Amino acid sequence: MALTKYNFNSFDVTPVASNAFAFDGDADGLATAGAGAMNLIKTNTLSSAATSISFVNGTSDVVLDGTYNTYMFKFISIHPQTDSKPFSFNATTDGTNFNVTKTSSAFGPQHDESDSDANLNYRTGNDLQQSTADQRLASEVGADGDQSLSGSLFFFSPSSTVFVKHFMSNTNSGFGANYSNQEFTGGYCNTTSAITGLKFLFNSGNIDAGTIKMYGIKKS
Repeated sequence: MALTKYNFNSFDVTPVASNAFAFDGDADGLATAGAGAMNLIKTNTLSSAATSISFVNGTSDVVLDGTYNTYMFKFISIHPQTDSKPFSFNATTDGTNFNVTKTSSAFGPQHDESDSDANLNYRTGNDLQQSTADQRLASEVGADGDQSLSGSLFFFSPSSTVFVKHFMSNTNSGFGANYSNQEFTGGYCNTTSAITGLKFLFNSGNIDAGTIKMYGIKKS
């Protein structure tokens, strides 16, 4: 099989917004390709402790709108400054007030790292009934040097002005009492107004370190 060597100067690799490159039959052999099914929109990594991490339209070009009907947030090694504090989120419709009414349910398993103590519970302290309070996604995250939280949150159709806004979360954390603590949370923001931002925080104390990534998932 014959091989053809191209001069690198013959390739047009000028980036096009959010596009990758693909091979084609053109003279230079390359073309811009559409973005993939899951597209990274924003990464927030703390360089110092902060009270919260927010993704709000109009702030650092975050776009939580109708471009996608599913958004995914990835939590990576979120470490609290204060031991045994719940990790939560809330939503806003005006970019300022994070107090959207929510109804939700939550459950999860735990297993003690030092013995056979294990359980599966409905988390009555984490569910909400028509409440504007912060929605807990994990209970009592430990602040030891080796403890943190990781997981994900899916948020659906935030720009809809017809339907309520559903969410589902799955997290795992080092529990303050040295348990592996997995929690599943689901519910909806009971508003037909467009959601324009989300905020993540511990219910007391700062987020000491961690990264949250925001992705949009293509409609088709």
